[in-house]
Amino acid sequence: MSDKYTETPNVTVIERKGGGGAAIFIGLVLLVAVVVGAFYLFNRSQNDNIRTDAISGAADKVGDSAKKIGDSASKATDEAAK
Repeated sequence: MSDKYTETPNVTVIERKGGGGAAIFIGLVLLVAVVVGAFYLFNRSQNDNIRTDAISGAADKVGDSAKKIGDSASKATDEAAK
C-alpha cells in the first residue's frame, strides 16, 4: 500500500479597498498648509522691507535736517565774526 501525500502551501490574499480618498484628503490638507505658510513668510518679509525703507527714509530726513542746522549755525557764526 502506497500513501499519496500532497502538500499545498498556505496562500493569504489581502484585498484592500478604498483608502485612496483619505490619502488624497491628507495630501490636500498638507498642500494648503504649505501654501498658507509660504504666503505668511512672503508677507512677513515684505512688511520687514517696508519698515526698513520707512526707517531709512526717516533717518535720511533727520540727517538732512541736521546738515541744514549745521550749515545755518556755521553761517550765523561766520556773520557774527564779521
